[in-house]
Amino acid sequence: MSPATSTTSPGPSAPPVSLHSSRPRLPLVVYVLAVGTFLMLTTEFVVAGILPEIAVDLGVSLGRAGSLITVFAIGMVVGAPLMTLLTMRMSKKLTLVLALLVFVAGHVFVALGTDLATAKTARFVTALATGAFWAVSTVVAAQAAGPSMGARAVGIVGAGGSLATVLGVPIGALLAQHIGWRGTFWALGGAATVAVFFIARLVPADAPRRKSSSSVLSELADLRSGRLWLVLAACLTTCGGVLATYSFIAPVLTDQAGVPSSLVPLVLTGFGIGSFVGTLTGGRLGDSHPHVVTIVTPAVTTVVLLAMALSTGSAWITVALVVVLGLFGLSANMVLIHLAVGFAGRAATLGSGLSVAAFNAGTAIGTAIAGTALATPLGLAGPATVGTAIVALTLVPTIVLGLVSRADERHCEGERSHRRELRRSGT
Repeated sequence: MSPATSTTSPGPSAPPVSLHSSRPRLPLVVYVLAVGTFLMLTTEFVVAGILPEIAVDLGVSLGRAGSLITVFAIGMVVGAPLMTLLTMRMSKKLTLVLALLVFVAGHVFVALGTDLATAKTARFVTALATGAFWAVSTVVAAQAAGPSMGARAVGIVGAGGSLATVLGVPIGALLAQHIGWRGTFWALGGAATVAVFFIARLVPADAPRRKSSSSVLSELADLRSGRLWLVLAACLTTCGGVLATYSFIAPVLTDQAGVPSSLVPLVLTGFGIGSFVGTLTGGRLGDSHPHVVTIVTPAVTTVVLLAMALSTGSAWITVALVVVLGLFGLSANMVLIHLAVGFAGRAATLGSGLSVAAFNAGTAIGTAIAGTALATPLGLAGPATVGTAIVALTLVPTIVLGLVSRADERHCEGERSHRRELRRSGT
């Protein structure tokens, strides 16, 4: 699970303004970058919708096939912060083009591969490229839009990633049912090839960035914030629990709940719509009540996952719970990223990269444990059981952060009251 946040800075040119409207329009490159993030998130999550087909074709168990999700998440854990550092002095345009070319190559290798090891290696390399793309795309979007529309541009790029669960994953599952799971990877690789052309044409040329060793070290010093690491812990557990369940949702729907395989893409669409709505709602509420969002969301998600673990054999109940899981499960992610960026101080970009790494670390851990649980007496109830336990842990750091924030507010209010008393006594 991989969204990115960045600071906005003026670009080399002002955004174009329509002659027929007083409201300026975002440059086309912003939407092209949103397509890029759409492809990145689609490839991360699409395996969940086509897992049975991959397992049968490669002759492996569902648990082993699920390692394709785990290894991608590990690649993002490494790639998000590492690529942020390695590309600091590289041209942003070159970084984006190279990332997409590696993305294309990775999908070709997966589509042509005949064994799980080859597919896992290609997925890992693809994830490294995805980390690089995430680290740069929002910066480019904000600069292309200019300071007056930078936040709006970043929101559009982030929305491209959110739409992956609404459209990308269901379409990928549908393609797999008609032309095979390899066709899904060919389609993603082909779409990314087209995106390379538009990125190369539309992203403004820029000079390699110069950053001194001292400035990098000063940024790294701000990563010592205890609150930042509490946020990162919450990022790890919230994604770890939800993705532990979602990664194996296709066999849970078909083999446990009795949902026809032809309807799985439709259920995944329901999850995606719920996730899209939940993300928008969580982001809006997070501006004024961030800690309420980060506490209520995992609390509700824990209950939903527990209900999924206990409700065996009921198609309608399972489908409804999957949609509700989409609505709440990942809806606090953007709020957590915002908190991470704020607590990281001068290392805001690295704070964002670390939050993406934490999300994917949770995914790697959660899917690995859930895959192992499939071979236990829990069977297909294992992923939801594992997810329940992991998401419940999110309440520890988020409640601590909420209490610390409330204490800070009381302290600030006390200082303000004290200053008011001093002013009164002085007059």
